[in-house]
Amino acid sequence: MKKFLSILMVAAMFGLVACGPSAEEKAAAEAEAEAMVNEMFEGLEDSMEEEAATEEVVEEAATEGEEATEGEEDHGHDHAEGEEHEH
Repeated sequence: MKKFLSILMVAAMFGLVACGPSAEEKAAAEAEAEAMVNEMFEGLEDSMEEEAATEEVVEEAATEGEEATEGEEDHGHDHAEGEEHEH
């Protein structure tokens, strides 16, 4: 009896696997997968645009910082040793 139930169970499992999804279910799964891929690509594009904007801001800040340090180093005149005054 145990052997018979085991064989019947295996046959039932193969029968369920063989049925598989219908054509409508396959089409729905493909459409859902395509929508997920499109959503991921849109998210990727958005993050790339945000990253590019952030890089531009960082580059502008770095350029402004370099200009400021250059201005501090050379004021267009020389100081005598120990002489201090406001700029």
